[in-house]
Amino acid sequence: MNARNHAARITRLTLAAAVGACAAAGTLAAPMKVEAVISPKADSRMDFADGSKRFLVAAQREGKATGNGPLAGTTMLEWGMHDVNPATGANATGYLVFTTAEGDVAYIKYQFRGVPVPGPDGKPRFLANGNWETAGGTGKLKGLRGAGALQFIPAERRFVLDGDVVAAD
Repeated sequence: MNARNHAARITRLTLAAAVGACAAAGTLAAPMKVEAVISPKADSRMDFADGSKRFLVAAQREGKATGNGPLAGTTMLEWGMHDVNPATGANATGYLVFTTAEGDVAYIKYQFRGVPVPGPDGKPRFLANGNWETAGGTGKLKGLRGAGALQFIPAERRFVLDGDVVAAD
């Protein structure tokens, strides 16, 4: 099974579990799609000195989330770890912290796999897909539950989260 099919299967299973939990609680999940272009705040990078061009980034990046659902209009802060080997791909995991203007916070756990493919100009580009799930929250975002698919567009530093969420009771 290739990485993309594996990520899609994990996403479907995670989403099915979230929808099942919501149905059991008597609450209906609502579609949500948000995206944010992020800028580095405090990235740290370690380059491998073995000629492989591999590197590791501890990322702290921030942007404004747009779209629909309870996270739209928030500030998104990424706390992530990206293990990148341009020849073979990248793995990333971490948390996205969404903060409303009022100070309410939602924590989203994410992971994705980036795979190099030939671009239209012959230079490699990365397709980066994975999944996300809620991991906690405060204020009006406390009790937020959901999961879905994640796409990361490295050239733009753009996160796209698409899935379903259930607001707190």
